[in-house]
Amino acid sequence: MKKEIIICLLSLGMLTSCGSASSSSDSKKTETSTADRETIFQVSLLQGLTLGDYYGSVTVGELKQKGDTGIGTFEGVNGELIMVDGTVYRALSDGSIETAPDDETIPFANVTFFDADEKQELSDISGIADLKALLDEKVEKLGKNRFYMVRIDGIFKRVHARSELKQEEPYKPLAEALATDQREFSWDNIEGTVVALYCPQYMNDLNAVGWHMHFVSADKSKGGHMLDIDIDSAELKIDFTQGFNMLLPETAKFPTLDLTVDQSEDIKKVETKD
Repeated sequence: MKKEIIICLLSLGMLTSCGSASSSSDSKKTETSTADRETIFQVSLLQGLTLGDYYGSVTVGELKQKGDTGIGTFEGVNGELIMVDGTVYRALSDGSIETAPDDETIPFANVTFFDADEKQELSDISGIADLKALLDEKVEKLGKNRFYMVRIDGIFKRVHARSELKQEEPYKPLAEALATDQREFSWDNIEGTVVALYCPQYMNDLNAVGWHMHFVSADKSKGGHMLDIDIDSAELKIDFTQGFNMLLPETAKFPTLDLTVDQSEDIKKVETKD
């Protein structure tokens, strides 16, 4: 049986409304629906993936039941996962995109049902550092202990991304695999969507703290894990989320992993181009 860890971080207002129990089945249905939508669902730990546990534990079809927007990867680290509008795309090692079949398995992902809580027009952003600085300002304003799923739709002067070759057993740690098997590509004047996840500091042992960004083009032909970007004009949408639900994988490798090892440097390597 799959094991799920659920952490709910609720505001005082939400606690108050939950305390006002309603006998109406419609009210209960609405509360359940809201709780499901206000949750980041995570498959496994990023730290498990970086140690080489590339075995899938949920299918694409199952992941779609947990959200319509998100990021991740596939069994064997066979490409970068980008979920947009309920469809799961795979960015292959040449930067091309295909739609992932429902029976494909996934070792790591984060998804949510996207509801825009804030919107903002963006223009003339030069580099991913400037984009992250802008997003960090939003986090400081809205609260740095929440999760944030971000969607940016627009026209980009340049996108620099990566994917990787599918790994074969025995699996190497991710930083070692990317050192030889990562492939990078850039596109100019491209329209598309950035999907980004922000994890707060207390997630340090479960995921990468801060921002993790993937990209898919509007025509669904190009994409990958985003390393850099210049934005011409775009719309930023932010969904802040109080709930967190994590599925612990039942792979043969996961129970024996030493998750006490400090992987901060390896995570930095796999998340950035440095």
